[in-house]
Amino acid sequence: MASATRTRDGGERTTQQTRRRFARRQWARRWLRWKPVVALVALLTLSIACVYTVYFSDALAVEGVEVTGNSRLSDEQVLEAAGVPVGEPLARVDIDAIGGRVGSLADVASVDVSRAWPHGVLVAVVERTPVALLELAGSLRGLDASGVVFGTFQPAPPGLPRVQTTSSTSADALREVAEVVSALPDDLAATVDHVEVETVDQITLVLRDERVVRWGSAAQSEEKAAVLEALLGQDARAYDVSVPGTPTTTR
Repeated sequence: MASATRTRDGGERTTQQTRRRFARRQWARRWLRWKPVVALVALLTLSIACVYTVYFSDALAVEGVEVTGNSRLSDEQVLEAAGVPVGEPLARVDIDAIGGRVGSLADVASVDVSRAWPHGVLVAVVERTPVALLELAGSLRGLDASGVVFGTFQPAPPGLPRVQTTSSTSADALREVAEVVSALPDDLAATVDHVEVETVDQITLVLRDERVVRWGSAAQSEEKAAVLEALLGQDARAYDVSVPGTPTTTR
């Protein structure tokens, strides 16, 4: 009787073990089928959480703006023009629009706006550099190498020639003047007192010793500068390099 009982108990244990192994295999097969679905759901959940955190929550919001490269413009002037929305999620900040607003300032030659994660915006400014000074409405304005009038300078920076205009001087003529002044070697530029301009092809340099140089237009300015440097050794009160191949002098 005892032997029969042991046999029955052993059979029941074997059956239970078999059932457990079968259940595990069934669960493993079900997991293999559902595993990609669970992974996809987890990935979607994580993606939604990331998108919400980056684009809609204040976890990565703008807390400050850094301005670099400015000297004449104050940080306050740049920040006012930039109009960066502090408190807005950094990822949603329109950096192109910010750059456009800062770039509209007359003193700004170029600007680069970037996100400084996790909470900042960086505004890197390159200011215009004057090559000459222009007197307008009683104040001295800068003229950069591209002919843009900008800023107010008081006192006047040393070593820059002044540009004298007339009522007929156009923006094109100012661009020509800027090109002429930019083409002058430093030692020659230092001898120029002022530049008189009426039209694009009527540009005259007046030197500090009152000698006069008829320049013409900005065409061939580098060649004209080289010719003028050679002519300045001659005793004359006026020089014409408007046609650099056939310059003339007047005593």
